[in-house]
Amino acid sequence: MKILRTPDSRFENLPNYPFKPNYLNIPDGEGGELRVHYVDVGPLQVDPVLLMHGEPSWSYLYRKMIPIIVDAGFRAVVPDLVGFGRSDKPADRKDYSYQRHVDWMQVFLDKLDLQRITLVCQDWGGLIGLRLVAQNPARFSRVVVANTGLPTGDNPISDAFLSWRKYSQEVPEFNAGAIIAMSNQKDPLSNEIIAAYDAPFPDDTYKEGARIFPSLVPISPDDPASNANREAWKVLSRFEKPFVTMFSDGDPITRGGERIFQKLVPGTKDQPHTTIKGGGHFLQENRGEEFARAVVDFISRTPLIK
Repeated sequence: MKILRTPDSRFENLPNYPFKPNYLNIPDGEGGELRVHYVDVGPLQVDPVLLMHGEPSWSYLYRKMIPIIVDAGFRAVVPDLVGFGRSDKPADRKDYSYQRHVDWMQVFLDKLDLQRITLVCQDWGGLIGLRLVAQNPARFSRVVVANTGLPTGDNPISDAFLSWRKYSQEVPEFNAGAIIAMSNQKDPLSNEIIAAYDAPFPDDTYKEGARIFPSLVPISPDDPASNANREAWKVLSRFEKPFVTMFSDGDPITRGGERIFQKLVPGTKDQPHTTIKGGGHFLQENRGEEFARAVVDFISRTPLIK
């Protein structure tokens, strides 16, 4: 497997991102290793809040939320998915699959030995993170889902997603910063912030993971990931620990996706489900502080039994 590594110089002096890099080496599945980057802030002995990003963002997306979560007394752990951020990037699009992303993040959990986790997930952070919950239900104490889903291909996919999927494969220049900016038109991003989202990708050779991600979403019942997601739903349909939805009101791709969780996951009963007003698809970017306070409030409402 050919691996690309973004030069450290690309991540210097990013606005409002003062976090020290941490790295883990994990098997790439072909006899080699991948270096995975993560932010880890707060006391190691306290319960972790695992913040998982999606497409085409990276841990920079959570920069507004990390200080609020840590100031509330929690540990914030924010990995960059393989192919994104400061993590290594396989150079061949065929090296990426849904299952591999789950496997890579499973090793990440195992190596850090994360327990009593509160998962906060959005976009592909949910598609991967919820599979991790299903594989390790005892390790997760709470779940927060935002603008995400766990599709099996058994139900219709929104036209908005199909348009995004087509765009991702056909647009001549895949510009991560511009894509995130387009989703936050009510709150325009500065050129410096757009550049920070572009930092992981010096040129198109680094973008194979970002390019392929939309095509890995199961949209037909016989997709390679469909059965695994169906099995995950079986576990989630028995998951009784606190599970809350925090979708935004301005995301055409995932709008209404909270209803399936509230219907099928028993842990959603009597939880403080909320709609983040004015939030786009990347609600961490334009409503990050509000989102973080809602997460902290949810954790405080649902103390663990020691």
